[in-house]
Amino acid sequence: MAAAALAGLCLMPAGKAAEAYPAKPVTIVVPYAPGGQGDVMARIVGERLSVAFKQPVIVENRPGASATLGTKRVVDAAPDGYTLLMGQTGEIAVNASVFKRLDYEPLKDLKPIVLVANAPLVLAAPVAAGFSDLDGLLKAAREQPGRITYASTGNATPGRLASAALALGTKTELLNVPYKSAGQVMTDLLGNHIHLFFVSTSAFRPHVEGGKLKAIAVATPQRIGAFPDAPAIAEKAVPDFSYTLWAGLFAPAGTPDSITARLNELVNQIMAEPEIRQRLDADGSAVPANTPAEFEQFVRKEVQKYAALVKEAGIQAE
Repeated sequence: MAAAALAGLCLMPAGKAAEAYPAKPVTIVVPYAPGGQGDVMARIVGERLSVAFKQPVIVENRPGASATLGTKRVVDAAPDGYTLLMGQTGEIAVNASVFKRLDYEPLKDLKPIVLVANAPLVLAAPVAAGFSDLDGLLKAAREQPGRITYASTGNATPGRLASAALALGTKTELLNVPYKSAGQVMTDLLGNHIHLFFVSTSAFRPHVEGGKLKAIAVATPQRIGAFPDAPAIAEKAVPDFSYTLWAGLFAPAGTPDSITARLNELVNQIMAEPEIRQRLDADGSAVPANTPAEFEQFVRKEVQKYAALVKEAGIQAE
């Protein structure tokens, strides 16, 4: 019966399919534990979509296996718009290059709908570190090869890859120190037990205001408003350096265009609401309205960028 119903939806004219959607609750899967960027974005989008749809929109956290469990849950779902993914940089753009075997192909098995946020990464250091700016960091790294440490929370994370790209681009030897969680990293960073960590602005700002951490540089092509005195790495050291933590909505491949187009239109409207836009602008993570085609092109470029970096740096899954 389910197969017959799905076949009927697929045969339905595009306009009719959009009119009929949604006729029941929609689930947005977040392949991480609650509290991170993807979870926050999913809850913002889900709350407002539920009002527009007059149907519940459920956020389902399914962490594990470097976000592959939750992603596979959506890949295997029916392509009817009722199971969506709030996907981020790691599971969409990085995992395919880092893992020798992956149970899904992001660009084949998922359909991009809309990019909702693109958060800058800030290179954070303790105020008590032995350098005060990017020039000082690179000088120390060249004088003490392998002695300047950076934290990472997984080989498939943007922060780990941005650190590797910084070392490669500046021809310096930086020492990777793996951690199980960002909370552990922040504890050691605040205690001056680790030198560097690429972190989002929202997680970083309170510690800057508390006088414990400083922004050495940002991993975006240009400086950001949140930390205007921190230079872009692209501006000072490595041309075209750009590593961010982004989040976007995806559907299983084969989902009707009429459904993804409606979702795209609604989510773009949501992200343009003044209250939400102001919040994202404060972190430098707001993005312009974008089409599914534009988002797909963005994802393809990200996949290519990380594939080249993973190969050059020799990074493998833990």
